[in-house]
Amino acid sequence: MAAIGKIRSWGPVLATVIGLALFAFIAEEMFRSCEATNNERRQQVGEVLGKKISVQEFQGLVDEYQEVIKMTQGRDNLSEEELNQVKDQVWQQFVNNTIISTEASKLGLEVTDAEMQNVLKAGTNPMLMQTPFVNQQTGRFDASQLTKFLSDYKKMQAQGGNAQALEQYTTIYNYWKFMEKNIRQQLLAQKYQSLLGQCLISNPVSAKMSFDQQNEESDIMLAAVPYTSIKDTEVEVSDADIKAKYNEEKEQFKQYVESRDIKYVDYQVVASKADRDALMKTMKDAQSQLQAGVVPAEAVRKAQSQIPYTGILATRGAFPTDIAAKLDSMAVGQVTAPFETAYDNTLNVVKLINKVQMPDSVEFRVIQVGGATADAAKKTADSIFTAIKGGADFEAIAKNYGQDGKKQWMTSAMYERSQAIDADSKTYIDAINTLQPNELKNIQFTNGNIVLQVTNRKAMVTKYDVAVVKHTIDFSKNTYSDAYNKFSQYVSENNTLEGLEKNAQKFGFRIQERNDMYSSEHGVAGLRATREAMKWIFDAKAGDVSPLYECGNNDHLMVIALTKVHPEGYRDMNDVKEQLKQEVIRDKKFEKAAQKLNGVKSIADAKAKGAVVDSVRQITFSAPVFVQAAGASEPALSGAVASVKAGQFSPAVIKGNGAAYLFQVLQKKQREGAKFDEKQQAKMLQQQAQQAAGRFMQELYLKAGVKDNRYLFF
Repeated sequence: MAAIGKIRSWGPVLATVIGLALFAFIAEEMFRSCEATNNERRQQVGEVLGKKISVQEFQGLVDEYQEVIKMTQGRDNLSEEELNQVKDQVWQQFVNNTIISTEASKLGLEVTDAEMQNVLKAGTNPMLMQTPFVNQQTGRFDASQLTKFLSDYKKMQAQGGNAQALEQYTTIYNYWKFMEKNIRQQLLAQKYQSLLGQCLISNPVSAKMSFDQQNEESDIMLAAVPYTSIKDTEVEVSDADIKAKYNEEKEQFKQYVESRDIKYVDYQVVASKADRDALMKTMKDAQSQLQAGVVPAEAVRKAQSQIPYTGILATRGAFPTDIAAKLDSMAVGQVTAPFETAYDNTLNVVKLINKVQMPDSVEFRVIQVGGATADAAKKTADSIFTAIKGGADFEAIAKNYGQDGKKQWMTSAMYERSQAIDADSKTYIDAINTLQPNELKNIQFTNGNIVLQVTNRKAMVTKYDVAVVKHTIDFSKNTYSDAYNKFSQYVSENNTLEGLEKNAQKFGFRIQERNDMYSSEHGVAGLRATREAMKWIFDAKAGDVSPLYECGNNDHLMVIALTKVHPEGYRDMNDVKEQLKQEVIRDKKFEKAAQKLNGVKSIADAKAKGAVVDSVRQITFSAPVFVQAAGASEPALSGAVASVKAGQFSPAVIKGNGAAYLFQVLQKKQREGAKFDEKQQAKMLQQQAQQAAGRFMQELYLKAGVKDNRYLFF
């Protein structure tokens, strides 16, 4: 009992301890949950209608699209700019497809397998023509080829076999699945758009009105008081006027995506005088060596040229444009003095070693000959050469050695841009280019012989043997270090926007400005490698100054100040104040012009009050008229003229974009040759309705809650 009593006496303490333990447990779980949520958020590229896409999913779509481009264009890699375009395209497709599929599901719209089969049978969808399953004889998509391919691929997967063939089949299969997915998405979008288009119908009355609007032409006498005839100083604009105009047009200033304004310093590091002098010495040494007859490959290699010397004769197109521009004016053996090319920032020296007329395309055939030893191969090749020389059939002999001996074409473009060509390859190419039609040659290589016969030559062109020393005018490590230290000092001593602006000129820098940056952009100031700077911009607060960023091609230094954040919603009135002021000025000028024309009942009276008078012909309701006197396009005037009968004077002063107007309609007539066809006009209105329905995506996009966080990852 005493023990129980003692335990009870500890009751409050135990309750407190247990309570704290429970709180700690719950807090720990809450922390873990929040941390997991934050981690998940940090991995999200974006969101559409609540559907999130992770960085892994997005990268998978980008990779899929890349493979399609590589396959269709025969590419190995994409440039950074092309890759950015792919990412934009993939993001836009994700947004559009998510919106369409969500809206379509609400309406019960889908693309069935039967509909897809009908599309394949018809074979008219343009996307099908981009697949490998096009009949080469008919030029049309062939569904039977697709069916056979899918069957063969399925068997190959089940049976295994040749790994290389399976890889090729898998590549084509993945490409087909990509096309099939896109065709389905395209069909679903077309269904949805068609449904919207059918909601907009035409009738005989609207068809007749549309015809008249297009074809009823009015000739008028026009009196205009241009706003330019009234000085800005003659009107007063108050803050109240601007605020009233802002409230009137507020919806025009609605911003659906946040943007940010920045000021920044972008400093590009360039070669110093010492760097240029050192490079010039290298170039002059190369010039001297080439003039002295040093082996071209050795002189070019020693100068570390960006263009290696291969000794292959090549057309002008194989060389950079600045080098090609020199060739025709040079004599064989001539060496240029070092010259600078601004567009690629290089110094160059060129030696023209030879210039000859050679075929751009050569047809040839070969028999490859091997043997246990080089002598054995040569002996066999000699016998083949002798046999063909004596009249034996080339292809028949080739088949005896397991080859087909078929003719093939080689063009200059197939080899002349190569960065490195070994001795055997050079010998082979030279032989193909120099042999005459039907001439035969036995060529000995390191690993065997080739019996070569040229059968045809086409398109004789000038080819050049050129040694090129091209070197970028680059900065040294010391130059970059000096520039970095100077820029670093500027950034560290000026950690406010005011300081950056005040001292920029002192350090030799220039402040630049960029308004309305969006997170969907791929970089700052058009520079690559600025993702970290982009992340900073969209995480900073107005007034913050960034750290120093090294960017571009490791040749730019940058510091950024965030000056303003424009959040999603209505734009601040001060941001559009100047635009509003100009509109208020125009309104007030109209009031003054209208007052001048008050009570005017004829063109003559308007002219007497200072209006500019002119005749204007062929005005239609469907197109805004351009008024020369005002220098403006005036849709309001076109609408007003359409409502006034022939012979009548305008009942009120018309407010235009560039002037105040009065007019008298001289005549109205139908455009010559225009005949009303109710069915044709109704069909045209229906097509216009379909086009109008095609603009539905913008409206749906604005309501989709799109969040684009790609700048955090790409």
